Amino acid sequence: MIIVAIGIVFFVILYVVGTYNGFVVVKNRINEALSGIDVQLKRRADLIPNLVETVKGYAKHEKQVFENVTKARTALIKAGNIQEKAAADNMLTGALKSLFAVAEAYPELKANTNFEALQRQLEDTEDKIAYSRQFYNSNVLDFNTKVDVFPSNIIANMFSFTKFEFFQVEDATERKNVEVKFE
Repeated sequence: MIIVAIGIVFFVILYVVGTYNGFVVVKNRINEALSGIDVQLKRRADLIPNLVETVKGYAKHEKQVFENVTKARTALIKAGNIQEKAAADNMLTGALKSLFAVAEAYPELKANTNFEALQRQLEDTEDKIAYSRQFYNSNVLDFNTKVDVFPSNIIANMFSFTKFEFFQVEDATERKNVEVKFE
């Protein structure tokens, strides 16, 4: 009887340690994924001044577009938490769509090798940002599920593991394509 009790206690301790370690592993993956998003957002923010300067040379009267891109880039650099980063990222994405719409109006700009190289780098970065968001959100889903389901939710409550927020678009209007009109 004592051996069975010791076996059960040992199993419970083993389960608690294993579940706790599982939470730590997924939490570290989430932090790594968030860091990956930050790296790619920084890379995009670093590319934007070069892109804006290239376009400025061709489209001198598109001042509002350049200002919007600059404001959005600044907001992204200053963003602190995940909600601010998501909002700033969405604002920057919209501003970049406007910038590329301006570029469409200047065929000689589209043929410029610097512009083409910057555009390719930016597209590559956008792909990496999308992958980083997906990786982050996948890990958040795993972690949040473990926080919610029984019996791991008991361990989560014991050690104060709380849910993470998903990296997502806050406003449904930001999911729509940007409309650019020149008047």
